[in-house]
Amino acid sequence: MASMKALRIYAGPKAMAHIEKKGLQPRDIGVVPGAAGGPKGLILGPLDRFIFGEWLSRTDHPVHLVGASIGAWRMATACLNDPAAAFQRLEHDYIHQHYELQPGQKRPTADFVSEQFGASLKSFYGGRVQEVLSHPRYKLHIVTSRGRHLLGREHKIATPLGYFGAFLANGLHRKAMGVWLERVVFSTPDTPLPFLTGDYRTRQVALDEANFNPALQASCSIPFVLRSVHDIPGAPPGAYWDGGITDYHLHLNYAAGLASDMPQAGLVLYPHFQKAVVPGWLDKGFKWRHKATHFLDNMVLLAPDPAWVATLPNRKLPDRTDFNRYGPDLQARVKAWQAATSASRQLADEFNQWLEAPDIGAVLPL
Repeated sequence: MASMKALRIYAGPKAMAHIEKKGLQPRDIGVVPGAAGGPKGLILGPLDRFIFGEWLSRTDHPVHLVGASIGAWRMATACLNDPAAAFQRLEHDYIHQHYELQPGQKRPTADFVSEQFGASLKSFYGGRVQEVLSHPRYKLHIVTSRGRHLLGREHKIATPLGYFGAFLANGLHRKAMGVWLERVVFSTPDTPLPFLTGDYRTRQVALDEANFNPALQASCSIPFVLRSVHDIPGAPPGAYWDGGITDYHLHLNYAAGLASDMPQAGLVLYPHFQKAVVPGWLDKGFKWRHKATHFLDNMVLLAPDPAWVATLPNRKLPDRTDFNRYGPDLQARVKAWQAATSASRQLADEFNQWLEAPDIGAVLPL
């Protein structure tokens, strides 16, 4: 019996037409996004190691890497020398993260998690920030969410109220959430954004040694789980939270925004953990906002087949509920997550095989 396929390949109409004519070459790729989604991003490790460690290294044109939350950590890792080894370490560090509870505590405090996470980022990128910022080809864009008005400073009463306001505003219209939160993108210096920003209130700030760690930590700071990062050097003052709040899966206007330094096709290659590219974190419940729009016309999206996902431990991708599911039993969680990441090598193998003989029949419309 043939073993079950793990990978599904989806493409927007422009990307589909390109693949049908010319297949898919490393030189076609202009942007690689990395979604927020916590531990779900772990299953993309083997794809990351293949794409950045082997496939994209065969060309020399610039590629924009756009990330929020764990996606920002992944995209910054791709900019290190020897990305395959760096991704291996990221996977190990992420799987083994553990927050000791004090007696009587149900969950670790946000201060404690922020402090531990900040220390792990310092050790991960210690002395290597220049490698990331001066990568000869990869242009990094770290997405964060900056609070406005009630959310301008973290506060035990104002912050929950502000997020309630953001939730209501977003329910009316995604753009209306810009009253409460704005997208602030920290980018490799002198690099234009690879997407248009008419969709949502946006600013861009140049990355440097001083703001790299705070920006990356802010991009990963889930409200109420970690503390916001205040007053990042070189950026407007205020509280900065997880980039996934404004841009959960980076449903950005790539189709119109690809700058002139893009390769001919300017395709977006998106290793993702599901087919839907959900705009903001607060849109998770709004299923009608999960459909592809013309923003994604030039996107090739790689995602696991839901039937294959059901063969993983607990019949699902690793996710944040596993911290509660396994509680203090670190070994059990590590074992489940390692089993999922080992199985996901099949995703990279299947993508590699498809690239050698691109079959348009295997590509589904996004």
